Amino acid sequence: MKWFGHRESGNMEDRRGMSGGGKAVAGGGILAVIAVIYSLLTGADPSQLLQQANPGTQQEQTRALTAQEEEVGQFMRVVLADTEDVWSALFQEQGMSYEPPTLVLFTEGVSTGCGYATSAAGPFYCPEDEKVYMDMAFFTELQSRFGAKGGDFAIAYVLAHEIGHHVQHLLGTSDKVHDLQQQTDESGANRLSVELELQADFYAGVWAHHSQRRNQWLEAGDVEEALSAANAVGDDALQKRLQGHVVPDSFTHGTSAQRMAAFKKGFAGGDWQ
Repeated sequence: MKWFGHRESGNMEDRRGMSGGGKAVAGGGILAVIAVIYSLLTGADPSQLLQQANPGTQQEQTRALTAQEEEVGQFMRVVLADTEDVWSALFQEQGMSYEPPTLVLFTEGVSTGCGYATSAAGPFYCPEDEKVYMDMAFFTELQSRFGAKGGDFAIAYVLAHEIGHHVQHLLGTSDKVHDLQQQTDESGANRLSVELELQADFYAGVWAHHSQRRNQWLEAGDVEEALSAANAVGDDALQKRLQGHVVPDSFTHGTSAQRMAAFKKGFAGGDWQ
């Protein structure tokens, strides 16, 4: 992905190199169970993965970021900026105004508007503060444990998926789905969650379509990197790897095939309405 020299967003908080942030309250056992099965699903619902916390006194120690970490931060600002440009243009075409979210990079744990989260939560979007939270160690885990190819465009896909949740928040889609979930049983709520997550994958593909048209920055193998990440975080793939069998009624994000298909549909057409 030829990203050097492109505009960088100012809507990013880099909290890597900071420690502290408070301790989570009781309930970590429940979070651990969820995290083992679902933490590496991109775009997880914070209400499922976050521990509500009273951080108390925060003691933060800072360290200088390495040259590699600085470059990763620069890359994330570039991709974030491009999501801002693409979605601003798409919203404007519909007579709407796009309000960009903030991206927060952190290490190990972070306090958010949705509660306190550890790295086990994986990348997620918090609608309460309209921020995307990412620990970059997630991508090492995605490769080493779950067999994804890795690569810069795989990271871009995950960020674009989380931005997709922000788009849903702005449009009121996520609130409507959550209201419907309260009116149905667990399996019905899970099916609605799958629809929401697949739409976020579709939106990631929509971004990639328009981004490529604007920048011509994708290289051979980039799309395959994104599809490999989508394949690795499918509910069926994760459940089979982690517990040896799949339970379709418990799916909350969609199968590997569904997630890849949703991204490819958005990437092929670019029409998000």
